[in-house]
Amino acid sequence: MPWTRAAELRITWEALASICARVAADAAAGADRLDGLRRIGIDEKSWGKGRGKFLVIVTDHDSSRVVWAAQGRDQATVRRFFGDLGEERTRLLTHVSADGADWIHPVVREKAPQAQICLDAFHVVKWAGERLDDLRRRLAGELRAAGRGDEAATRGGGMWALRKDERKLTPGQRGTLAQIAVVNKPLDKGYLIKEQIRESFKVKGSDGSKLMRGVTAWAHRCRIPEFTALARTLSRYKDSIHATLDGGPSNGRAEALNAQVNALITRARGFCTATALMNMILFVHGGICPDSPYA
Repeated sequence: MPWTRAAELRITWEALASICARVAADAAAGADRLDGLRRIGIDEKSWGKGRGKFLVIVTDHDSSRVVWAAQGRDQATVRRFFGDLGEERTRLLTHVSADGADWIHPVVREKAPQAQICLDAFHVVKWAGERLDDLRRRLAGELRAAGRGDEAATRGGGMWALRKDERKLTPGQRGTLAQIAVVNKPLDKGYLIKEQIRESFKVKGSDGSKLMRGVTAWAHRCRIPEFTALARTLSRYKDSIHATLDGGPSNGRAEALNAQVNALITRARGFCTATALMNMILFVHGGICPDSPYA
């Protein structure tokens, strides 16, 4: 039930949080959740409004469990994880999946240089989609400035067609893209680059890597500012992208936990402290749920 309702049963919210913290500590005392890690995912989660309300959550790809969580969103927080893991166990890591956060990659390269950093495919495609949105807005603004508002409105109407996976387009959206291909070559080119990036992650392996190299080169020379900037980003993260294409784990499991943590927050009607939320995450997704005393 929501924590606020449970706290009405002759107990304060703070006392309830203390009980959960004590039971979580007792349940976790006999187990080492960091033992045997080989492939992990590192992700962040916002747990409330305001600055500083973030958690770093580490997931074991092989057991699909949360193995570590702490408040923060910076290099110091990631260093805390590797400090808890220890040098000996850190050397056993083979893959670390993450998004493109600058506060994750440098620490992983420093602490676990032998591990492959795998950049999440979702975020790479998202970067391409964001650059396509930037291009669409710029072109629509130029049309409005030139007194061609009707054409600008057409560009705005094609937003959803441009964002969607080509395989999921409706007949009407396919018609919109066909019209864009005729009247706006830069926007059409940006869409094709975005879809080729998506396709490379679907193909994977050596063919996917070859396709990614080709589309990166295309973006570099396309003369579209938004996509030349994307090409520089793809080149910057080239090794991590190709590690994912070569069979490395996606950060999808860690990303999926965000929705499940949101469900915990909704069910509790929010948490007053990060510690209370972390205890519930470990109960539900960390495998430390204690046996019922009435069993």
